[in-house]
Parts: sequence; C-alpha cells; structure tokens
Amino acid sequence: MRIALGLEYEGSGFCGWQSQAGGGAVQNVLESALSVVADAPTRVVCAGRTDAGVHALAQVVHFDTDAVRPDTAWVRGVNAHLPDSVAVRWAQPVPGDFHARFSALGRRYRYLLLNRAERPGLMARRVGWFHRPLDADAMAAATGVLLGEHDFSAFRAVECQAKSPVKTLRRADVVRHGDLLVFDFEASAFLQHMVRNLVGALVYVGKGAHPPTWLGELLAGRDRARAAPTFEACGLYFAGVDYDPVWQLKIMRSGIPIVGAGETAIILP
Repeated sequence: MRIALGLEYEGSGFCGWQSQAGGGAVQNVLESALSVVADAPTRVVCAGRTDAGVHALAQVVHFDTDAVRPDTAWVRGVNAHLPDSVAVRWAQPVPGDFHARFSALGRRYRYLLLNRAERPGLMARRVGWFHRPLDADAMAAATGVLLGEHDFSAFRAVECQAKSPVKTLRRADVVRHGDLLVFDFEASAFLQHMVRNLVGALVYVGKGAHPPTWLGELLAGRDRARAAPTFEACGLYFAGVDYDPVWQLKIMRSGIPIVGAGETAIILP
C-alpha cells in the first residue's frame, strides 16, 4: 500500500531534508516515527528537498507499507513520535503509481524578509533580515524579467546536481506588509539555492546597488560570480506542491503568524 503524507516543519534544528548517516535530517526523524507506527523499517520520498535551516509549510511525501492502519495512525500516531518542530498534517492512501516527486506539476517557495533596523527577536530563525531600507517597488519591477523559461545558471549553486539549468518560472512576486517583505516563487522545479540567490539579487536592487534591469543582465550572462551572495536560509519556506486533481490529494494550507508594523498578520502561501 502506498500512503501520501502532508507535513510541516521548522527547519532551524535540522541539517536539511535529506537523510544523513549520523541523523539530524527531517527525513531521519520522519522515517524513524513511521517505522514505529508501521512496526517495520519505512522509507519516504519527498516532493522537494530543503536545505539546512529551511522550513516547510506543505511538504508532501509518500511511502510504501504492508501495515494496515487507519489514516489517523499515520497522523496522530506518527506525530507522537516526532519532535515538536515537525508535524504530519494529513495522510491518505494513493495509487501505486503516485510519486511525491515525479507526479508534481509545480512547486512553490516563499521567502520572508524582515526589513527594519533592528534584528528579529520573536521571529528569529524564521525570517531573513536586512537592516537598510529597501525599495519594494523596484524589487517588484525587477521580477518581471524572471518569468518564463530561462537559463538560471547565474542563480545556481556550484554544487547543484540538476541536469539542466533551464527552468520555467511561473510566478515571481514581491509584496510589502509593513516591515515584512514577502517573496513568492512558483516553477515546475528549482535549482539548488535558486530562490535564495534570487532574493539576494533582488535585495541588491532594493537597496539601490543596481537598477531593476540588472536581473536581466545576470540571466543573459549566466555567470554566478557576477550575481549577489546567497541570502540566508532561515527566511525560506517550501510553500507547497501542485498535483493533477486526478490524485485527489487533500492538501491543506498553512499560515505563518507574523508580527510586524505593530500588528499580527497571517501570511498564507
């Protein structure tokens, strides 16, 4: 039997998603908890790997098992064996040809950047931070050139193992909510560090170091060395996965409570 799960996690205490021999990854703790409930070793496949310090609002995984359990056991039972920073939100049986990664039609990331003089306290490790004023309008204008199919080599990590740097970006938005800048990106797939590198370049535009047209020059140049440094991981969220409705997945939305500009807002993916 194949089971799909939806989960959320706060990634600051993990070395990333992918299982490590010494433990310390989100995959390690999830597989350990599932193995207890299934009473057998259990391995999972995720929709999109996340790096150290990166969070997930709506990660999707699948696993195969011979154990017959009610859906609640794969949620509440597994959660009882997970650390507080990881939680299964839903579980459901899926056809054997469903694949969390290869069945995905699109993936979404959100970056939260606190833009004020003082560093974050309440939201430490959950938002990025930049102390100088940023021009959100200039940053939003710069995102236009990113849409569509491009070679994103200028925004690709050196160690990225993707077969091709060519990706199709369907959404690239920057919106200000008081002291908070919210970046949203959607594509069929992303290169390693691509979102954090895009945020870094947009911050350079926002602080006035380069005009909005600079991002087009970076794309055309395909040279990572000419672009801005990779922005910190703590503000990045894996915000969701899109699948064909034929799979009938009951994906839930998650919100992040954000304190800024004197009030609390719920920032949804």
